[in-house]
Amino acid sequence: MGGGAMKWFARQNAADIWDETIEGPLGDIEAAARIRAICEAAATSAAGSARNDKRESGRYERAAKVAMEIAMKISDGLMRDDAVHRIVDLCMMANDLKTAQILFRAIHASWIRETIQRDHPTLLQ
Repeated sequence: MGGGAMKWFARQNAADIWDETIEGPLGDIEAAARIRAICEAAATSAAGSARNDKRESGRYERAAKVAMEIAMKISDGLMRDDAVHRIVDLCMMANDLKTAQILFRAIHASWIRETIQRDHPTLLQ
């Protein structure tokens, strides 16, 4: 077995959902589901990032970046706001206030904004 095969096996085991290639354009429902899955899968990395774990920080940052890129393609406003809400929660878990604040400003639905303000009072300080 050459080095190439070993690398392939390592890659197979370590693949994170946010590193998976997306085949073709996602519809809004698929995009929202993908973001939910990414945020759930990245929760551990976000918590590690909050503890300044370098490896977990890198994983969290990649996950958040991919989730944001997918969210920008959601055409339904309410679904997009809900998806961004999930990413804000992930950012707050990682203590990434700056990104969370930027994302918060992108949310239009007032009731989603109110929920976030209630859940994360430090966001607006």
